[in-house]
Amino acid sequence: MRKVGMTTTIPVEVVYAAGLIPVDLNNIFVTHENPQSLVEEAEMAGYPRNLCAWIKGLYSTILQNDDIQTLIAVTQGDCSNTHALMETLEMAGVNVIPFAFPFDRDYDLLKLQMEKLINTLGTTWDEVYHAKKRLDAIRSKVHELDRLTWQGDRVRGWDNHLYQVCCSDLEGDPEDFGRRVDQYLAELPAKEPIKAKVRLAYIGVPPIMDDLYDYVEERGARVVFNEVQRQFTMPFATDDIVEQYRIYSYPYGIFYRLQDISRELEQRQVDGVIHYAQSFCYRQIEDLIVRQKLKYPILTLEGDKPNKLDARTRMRLDAFLDMLR
Repeated sequence: MRKVGMTTTIPVEVVYAAGLIPVDLNNIFVTHENPQSLVEEAEMAGYPRNLCAWIKGLYSTILQNDDIQTLIAVTQGDCSNTHALMETLEMAGVNVIPFAFPFDRDYDLLKLQMEKLINTLGTTWDEVYHAKKRLDAIRSKVHELDRLTWQGDRVRGWDNHLYQVCCSDLEGDPEDFGRRVDQYLAELPAKEPIKAKVRLAYIGVPPIMDDLYDYVEERGARVVFNEVQRQFTMPFATDDIVEQYRIYSYPYGIFYRLQDISRELEQRQVDGVIHYAQSFCYRQIEDLIVRQKLKYPILTLEGDKPNKLDARTRMRLDAFLDMLR
């Protein structure tokens, strides 16, 4: 079975329906033994230093994985730098397939994009719906894991992040991933409830730093809501797969995302919000809107390259948590 790379979440059911293995390159990049070396490799190839590290990481990741010769790149609804990423990868001999989420969430345009992807990969709508049923069974297990994060107080913020972010491609093997989730859920009743006085929400793209969740828990707080990661799990019930990716909020505008965020903040009874913005990303501008629309204390964090939290960010987190207490 051939592997197909992805720059972000796409209708992954189409890939599975075509008998292919989807690979979210973001997950491969950030879990690399030395992700910073991938960023530097892209810079050596000519990528500018003042460019999002995720894009540079994706470039080097796909070139280092010879078994990935095809890439599905999201040209609308994600990073605008993806366009140049596609062009440089085409120069390197990678077969690039574009996919666009319509800005206005138009149903017909989204269906047309999915139809094109179905035809390109050589599958059918019937097979796609069969794959949807297969994947929804796995996703429902992660939905329960998420519920136990904010209701059962049994799931750590990092675990919530990890299992949900893996739903972008279900690690290329849905059944094996589902068994791992089952095992994790089976062990939860024996665990002591997590005691933390401060409940946080994390909104924005997943962090490029890997110690954020551990750090806030060391200081008596915990993340009970991961916005974008939760969206990767398709946390809504619909039999219409086009509607599923129309409801999915990440690739659409900030006002639509804020509807989902506001509902979850109230339901999960959070005390404060961490808004993460990647350096050199247009989404940094959206922080202006987030601060006006959300009536919660908000700490905006900026991350650049894959590493640990720096001293300045730790101090800002400490001050924010002290203020919430």
